[in-house]
Amino acid sequence: MDLAVKWQELMINPFFQDIPYKVELNKFGLILMSPASNRYGILQFKVGREIERKKKGGIIITECSILTNEGVRIAHVAWASDEFITEFGEITPYPKSPEICVEIKSTANSKAEMEEKTRLYLEKGALEVWIVDEYGKVNFFSHTGKIKKSKIVENFKL
Repeated sequence: MDLAVKWQELMINPFFQDIPYKVELNKFGLILMSPASNRYGILQFKVGREIERKKKGGIIITECSILTNEGVRIAHVAWASDEFITEFGEITPYPKSPEICVEIKSTANSKAEMEEKTRLYLEKGALEVWIVDEYGKVNFFSHTGKIKKSKIVENFKL
């Protein structure tokens, strides 16, 4: 099954246009949905705004679809360099992760789920994955594991 094609079909399906859920596909093409809270939306905006303020160049993408080895996953916020955008444009889903992928963790997310998403984004080329908890605390990860701070966005703080 071609997950990128299934994702395209899902995007044009009117049933999924206005639902109050975040939608992803697992490696079997099954739809995964989870509700989004206002707190999640506020944190998502703040993360994107702060990256944009500190980085000159590149773009912020919210709800960034990425074709991973386990299906289509949605990075809540991503930063893609100008080079990434030149190479991939607005293709949906991206076949590779942008340089920074951010997950806003809710109380419903397990540690294992966050670890899996971190691994998947890094496997697909992300340089850093950030996990933001419901209180705005950020944990940074790279291919070497947990890191103290971002090496891409200096002095990042929410």
